[in-house]
Amino acid sequence: MGHIDVSDLAYALPDGRPLLREVSFRVGQGAKAALVGPNGGGKTTLLRLIAGELTPSAGKVANTGGLGVMRQFTAEDRTVRELLLSVAPPRIRAATGALARAEAALADAPETQIAYAQAISDFTEAGGYDLEVVWDACTTLALGLPYEDVRDRPAGTLSGGEQKRLMLETLLRGPDEVLLLDEPDNYLDIPGKQWLEERLRATTKTVLLVSHDRRLLAGTADRIITVESGTVWVHGGGFATYPAARRDRAARMGELRRRWDEEHARLRRLVHALRQRAAANDAVASSYQAARSRLARFEEAGPPEPPPREQNIRVRLRGGRTGKRAVVCEGLAVADLTEPFDLEVWYGERVAVLGANGSGKSQFLKLLADPSSVPHQGTARLGARVAPGHFVQTHTRPDLRDRGPAEIITTGFGTTLNDAMRALARYELAPTRRQPFQTLSGGQQARLQILLLELSGCTLLLLDEPTDNLDLASAQALQDGLTAYQGTVLAVTHDRWFADDFDRYLIFEPDGTVHHRSTPTWEPMNRTHETEQA
Repeated sequence: MGHIDVSDLAYALPDGRPLLREVSFRVGQGAKAALVGPNGGGKTTLLRLIAGELTPSAGKVANTGGLGVMRQFTAEDRTVRELLLSVAPPRIRAATGALARAEAALADAPETQIAYAQAISDFTEAGGYDLEVVWDACTTLALGLPYEDVRDRPAGTLSGGEQKRLMLETLLRGPDEVLLLDEPDNYLDIPGKQWLEERLRATTKTVLLVSHDRRLLAGTADRIITVESGTVWVHGGGFATYPAARRDRAARMGELRRRWDEEHARLRRLVHALRQRAAANDAVASSYQAARSRLARFEEAGPPEPPPREQNIRVRLRGGRTGKRAVVCEGLAVADLTEPFDLEVWYGERVAVLGANGSGKSQFLKLLADPSSVPHQGTARLGARVAPGHFVQTHTRPDLRDRGPAEIITTGFGTTLNDAMRALARYELAPTRRQPFQTLSGGQQARLQILLLELSGCTLLLLDEPTDNLDLASAQALQDGLTAYQGTVLAVTHDRWFADDFDRYLIFEPDGTVHHRSTPTWEPMNRTHETEQA
């Protein structure tokens, strides 16, 4: 069994700005703790500090039982074997690298057989072959194929949900007793999220996870650790009682600050009055000096921490009038994923695209954004004056890499720096104006993508899991922005709360058929009830 102990941790960004200060908490053996807070507040950084990937400015981290780490995003330029190896214990990763080097050396110099034999022995002792047995079970469960059949397959050919499911299976079955999971539910379909809830409840491992899925938090977390205003506070109950606890805490902090301000004002008035009296009466001088000393001690101790500032994100998606038919599909079949289907989407409609991972939903949106990018049969065309804007699920944007938000906006849309900063401020991205895109948090990247869609003036929004990395306030701001948007929306989502506001639902079935209905469904549909061909 393992645990995590964080004591007085502090961390400053490369530019010197403090991000975390005096962070202390403990996650005991077998506990399931959720790390929540606003995007960019330091949740992922805190996980990286615990994992030893970053060095704190102060404080320390202790843990036992070995750390298994799932990062928020997975790199697609690797094989399935490399993907699995990325969540393996460090000792196995090191032994694997040594074995690969020994194999390469053996091919060039046969006399290195002894070194090769030693590398095999070290790999075996580290548990490499035992872990490959675990990997075989994991690939069979997650992909339906044995490890040997998929080990060299590019990870990019798997859907985001398949990659996450595979890594989660590996971590939950692996030797590490402490798991750090950064947005583990992202890209999972609803059955996948339900599976994750069940596995997290059942495991004896110690888990610290970052998630914005309220149902997952309610079903798994026995304590909530909030990263807010540079530090953390811990709610010892589950998520059901967390919102009330947060409101009560903010009210208490506000009351303490109000009382401090009142006492501060009273002491200042007292010092002022005594100073005036002491100028005319030497007998009051000692009282004046005592009051000054008391005020100085009071101010030196400083005010209590103020209540956390509420987020104020304002999404102003504009859109514009288009032809009556925004999207028309005739006999459309996404290659190797769907059977042919027909579809008409009218101007102003909100259509949610639902279905299991790997059923073709993301490829369908990608095809609408750029028909040449996805092999298909049949036709998919956009109506008059329809300009698509595509939100990419994995945030893979080579065009934005190494560029800060301010530069992206000023060069991409010809705006002044002042206009760019005003736009970034509405999305609470102004402090990140110079940060390279790839260094932003997942939620900040998502908000920037939404802002770019807003500035582009697109009239058709193609949103692929837009709420996956957004904190609750950002997700609500997006939903409010979509309500006011003058255009058409197609969104792939597994967010049950987000999906409730859509007009109709396009269902991608595991067998390749595509249907639509007026209410959402999260399980494969029984086509003998309430369905019709799209």
